[in-house]
Amino acid sequence: MFKNNILSKFAFNWYEMKCCKVKNKKTIFVKKFLMKIFFFKKIFSYLATILRVKSFIRINRFSDKISNMYKLCFLIILLFCFSFYLYSQQDPQVSLNKYNLLPINPGFAGSNGSICASLLYRMQWIGFEGAPRTMIFSGDMFLQNLNSGVGLNIYNDALGFEKNTYVNGNFSYHLKVGDGDLGLGLGIGAINKSLDGDWITPDKLLGKQQNPYSDPAIPHSESRVVFDANFGLFYRSADDKIYGGISTTHLTQPQVKFSLSKTPYMRRHYYVTVGSYIEMPDKNWGLNPSAFIKYDGSTAQYDLNLLVEYRRQFRGGLSYRLGDAFIFIAGFTTQSNITVALAYDLTVSKLKSYEKGSLEFFAKYCFTITTTSTRGKYGSVRFL
Repeated sequence: MFKNNILSKFAFNWYEMKCCKVKNKKTIFVKKFLMKIFFFKKIFSYLATILRVKSFIRINRFSDKISNMYKLCFLIILLFCFSFYLYSQQDPQVSLNKYNLLPINPGFAGSNGSICASLLYRMQWIGFEGAPRTMIFSGDMFLQNLNSGVGLNIYNDALGFEKNTYVNGNFSYHLKVGDGDLGLGLGIGAINKSLDGDWITPDKLLGKQQNPYSDPAIPHSESRVVFDANFGLFYRSADDKIYGGISTTHLTQPQVKFSLSKTPYMRRHYYVTVGSYIEMPDKNWGLNPSAFIKYDGSTAQYDLNLLVEYRRQFRGGLSYRLGDAFIFIAGFTTQSNITVALAYDLTVSKLKSYEKGSLEFFAKYCFTITTTSTRGKYGSVRFL
């Protein structure tokens, strides 16, 4: 206890020296916060001493209960840590971001100049109970007469007790910029957030059969639907060697009100993606470097990607998500315009001890509808 008191005084003296010249509300708030931390630290120290004495006197009787309490503390700490992660990044995590542009950027709708449909499925943190599972369906087409594109996204994201379903329609208007195409897009839809699970309470861990839902603050099974909107710009060069986009999701930051609880909201997310295709001296080979940035106003995620392509048909490479994982990617495109890709995340963060990586699968099919007239046929040059 003596050592803890010395550390407490040292911390406060250091804080006073650093902040004596800045006496404002933020300084007072931080000081009070530190005081609370040290106060609770003393209480926990006394409690730990009492528990050690009791366990020494009645070790056989209390050993099982103490073990359960350790499990409970571990569970609380784990949920506390994950709550920061989940709050800071509410949109689903995707590794094949190069292929998954329409769900985050409505300006991408119609940029292929054809009709496309895709499906993505992700198993995150394999072996971790309650880990995220994500499925995304996207479809879009180019409307030549309106010089615009339309698209549809339907995706389901499940994480533990929480399940989120997103449905939105996209419209983009295309402008000629230089030798490329710029799409200005707007997406409108809805989000369904639901909670449904079996809560673990201290009484349950201690063997007592008590209904946790007798506490009105603990939600049981609830579901809410809110309005949502996205906006984005996407540019692609005529030779398909340069592309880039900026976008934002959850423009209105919709609030989701569950009974007898605070009102959480979907934070506005910002995305930046850029990439290019670089031909090698042997034109059968090329490099496809790209970058993907995701920001929610407080935290940022950076993905750096490099793929090697052969005849613009077979590809493989590596991505690195800063501080999180190395991602191995392989894929190919058939002559009938079916694209298949597979990604495996090798986790390098502290989570690697609790899971076996993440696996992601993607499939996409694009086609054009040709029309016959006296002037001949029309077809997209992208698939010649």
